[in-house]
Amino acid sequence: MSLLDGWIYCPRCAGQLTRHGDRVECAECGFVLYGHSAVTASALPEDDQGRLLLARRGVEPDRGLWDCLGGFVHEGEHPLDGVRREVHEETGVDFARGDVLGTWTGSYDGRATLNLFWRGRLSTGEPRPSDDVAELRWFAREALPADDELAFAPLIPDVLRAWREEGA
Repeated sequence: MSLLDGWIYCPRCAGQLTRHGDRVECAECGFVLYGHSAVTASALPEDDQGRLLLARRGVEPDRGLWDCLGGFVHEGEHPLDGVRREVHEETGVDFARGDVLGTWTGSYDGRATLNLFWRGRLSTGEPRPSDDVAELRWFAREALPADDELAFAPLIPDVLRAWREEGA
């Protein structure tokens, strides 16, 4: 599935759109839109014992599965601001980012995504599940959930493998 699937009429003038590979164009008004991945920013908060905080999803897709804290970057928002916003929305505490763990491509409900992951720490205070999170839990490196308990396979399993291997 592509961002442009189903685009028939121009959102500016309602003229007929023509698809050219990875873009749509309107001959009436000149509107052009390129298909692109949606950007996400996610956190891998660690505590003093080297454990990782994961969130159990409270909504679809993948409700009930473990996921990293994070979400979509808003239009015009810097990804670091996005990861801080998302962590605060989901835990009620602030995130101090560390190093970038990596960048992965993936899919969210059929839409292509570009996913950025930062290691870091939470500020003082007890994180509490909020927003679309049903539960928060700290996991030791050797006790991470099994792949079939993780959201957005193969993305989150791949990210957690990279996190585990980096700390080994």
